[in-house]
Amino acid sequence: MTTQTREDISSELLTFIRESFLAGDPEGELDADTPLLELGILNSLNTALLIAHLGEKFGVDVPLADVTATTFKSVRTLSEIVHEILS
Repeated sequence: MTTQTREDISSELLTFIRESFLAGDPEGELDADTPLLELGILNSLNTALLIAHLGEKFGVDVPLADVTATTFKSVRTLSEIVHEILS
């Protein structure tokens, strides 16, 4: 059972995405509901890096069935699936 809240997971993911894919997000535009795929923040390489980060940071393996546009739509949707896996 996880002690990490969805908010904790979301905060960690926002930080990782800002630092890894958005040069720190100097304009502060990324939030939990930003459409990651639609805006091109996540492409195939970035998605693979993000999945690897989930394994390293949270110890989760995202099931292949969950590697979908719906799951990776936003930090909020991704945080939900990570929280479910950890629970």
